[in-house]
Order: sequence, then C-alpha cells, then structure tokens
Amino acid sequence: MNENFSRVLALLRQEKGVSQRKAASELGISQALLSHYENGIREPGLAFVARACDYYHVSADYLLGRTLSRDGAIIEAEELMDASEAKENLKGSIMAKLQKKLIVNTTSVLFDLLGQVGSKEAVGHAGAYLSSALYQLFRQLYRCAGGNESYFSIDRQTFDMDVLSADMTLARIHYARALEAYKGGYPPVDAQSLAEGYQGLAQAVAQVFHNTDERARGLEE
Repeated sequence: MNENFSRVLALLRQEKGVSQRKAASELGISQALLSHYENGIREPGLAFVARACDYYHVSADYLLGRTLSRDGAIIEAEELMDASEAKENLKGSIMAKLQKKLIVNTTSVLFDLLGQVGSKEAVGHAGAYLSSALYQLFRQLYRCAGGNESYFSIDRQTFDMDVLSADMTLARIHYARALEAYKGGYPPVDAQSLAEGYQGLAQAVAQVFHNTDERARGLEE
C-alpha cells in the first residue's frame, strides 16, 4: 500500500480531534490495530479503507496519498487550474495551503518547546534564522513581481551576494550555543511525546522531517 497512507490516516484522525481509542471504536477495530495502521506496521484491507473514507469524509485517492484534493480529484502537473470553482486561482494555491499548514504548525511546535526551555537567547536566534529565510523568499517574489527594491534597506548587490545566508548561518551557530549553554530542563521531544502533547500538529512536524530527509537523501545520490 502507498507509504503515505499511514501518515495521512494519522493526520486525519488528529484533525478530527478524536483519540485513537475513539476512532478505532467508531471504525469497528481495536485501538492496537489502528495504531498499527497509523504507524505503518500493518496494512488494512479494502473494507477498512472504505470505512475510513466514509468516517473522515475523504476519497480513497486522498487517503492513499495519490492526490492533495480530498474529494479525489487528481491534480496533474500540466493542469493550470485547481479544483475550486474560482478560475482565477491556480492549482498552486492547493500546494500553497498545504505547505503553509506544514510550516506554520511546525514553527508553532518549535517555539512552544523553546518557550518551555526558557532560553530567551535561543528563541531570539531561532527567530532571526527563520526571519532571514522568509526575507529572502519574500524579496525574490517582490523582485519578480516588479516591486521597487528600495522598499528594503539591504541594497540589491549585497542581497545578491547572499549576505542573508551568512546571517542565517551565524544565527544557527548562536542558536546551538544558546541551547548548549542552557542549564535548565528540556521538554521531551521524542515522537510519542510530540504526538501526545501536540495533537493535530505533530503530524505536520513529522511530514516536514520526512520531506526534508527525502530531499537531503536525494543530494547524496
């Protein structure tokens, strides 16, 4: 079965806001079996897939990770429009919503954990690192959209020489040092603790990790 199935199944349950025990009961299986499905340990039969689609109000294609559209519309690369009725919306808006959700949820978890750590230095440097990344992406879009770059204080030549990548590297160094210097306790950040403490958000964190791992492994090939 598609390797995305277990992740999507767990994400849907968390979005629905129900416990694994309750979802299992309403789906007519044991909690242990649902846990196996959500963790990719076992593969379900078609009868369960059909019940899960009805329970979460999604198509089998969506549950199996074959489409980002919950109603089952498979979006091909050459299509120009998304599944909405507003024709001015490009299909990229669907991907944008997905990426926004992944990044916003993961960032929320990160800063909540850093808040529990209590290191103002680590929080500040984490914010600086992410702010520089957003600045670069926004400025490139601003430039391509024909905006006047005098809106930004950093001149165009300095920006193009990648000064902000240097700023991000320095921020990451200071962030690591701030965490290493912190003498207090750290919150648990293992997969189980995140799933229990951030129901509905932990799956986004796992997906961001998975996507990044895949890209990084691709660089080694």
